[in-house]
Amino acid sequence: MYGLLSYIYLGISLSAPVGPINAAQMETGLRKGFSYAWLFGLGAILADIIFMILVYFGLATYLNIPIIQTFLWLFGSFVLIYTGVESLASSVQANKKSLQKNETRFHSFRTGFLMSLMNPLSILFWIGIYGSVLAETADDLSSRQILINSCAIICGIFLWDYTIALLSSIFRRFMTDRFLRVISLLSGTSLIGFGLYFGSKGIGSLF
Repeated sequence: MYGLLSYIYLGISLSAPVGPINAAQMETGLRKGFSYAWLFGLGAILADIIFMILVYFGLATYLNIPIIQTFLWLFGSFVLIYTGVESLASSVQANKKSLQKNETRFHSFRTGFLMSLMNPLSILFWIGIYGSVLAETADDLSSRQILINSCAIICGIFLWDYTIALLSSIFRRFMTDRFLRVISLLSGTSLIGFGLYFGSKGIGSLF
């Protein structure tokens, strides 16, 4: 049990660092409520599972090919800047009701999935952390135990995303429309900043 709890904690630790995914999910919960933020997190979790599968089967080595890395940096930049611009546009909405009607729940899920899938930092994180976990335990554990431990990591990520969605939806009740617009403005600016950083890395890798 202690071993499984340590892997759940690892999943929480992987999700906790401040970055574009957490910022966007928190902003989604503050603007639209729990279900939107929760589905955003589920989309991001689906991308995490894909990364774990790629690392497990050794396919992550292809992500080290320079042309693929350049594509990931540039496309990730596009996704973040596009999402940031959407957030800035939503910051001019008049009230909570109009903010919530502006976007479907599936759109939140898709946005979370694409942001996590095309986030180069997430890719490098999973290769480094999960790859190290596999390398350390592959000789000592069976495939079944490795699968169980991997599911425990996903449970940790699941718990973190649920917590973010719950907290953001709770805080939303106490916020004025003006403050929600400020949150959208700050989040959008942050996402665009991350996008510009990724874009600079992609352009730099071309030269």
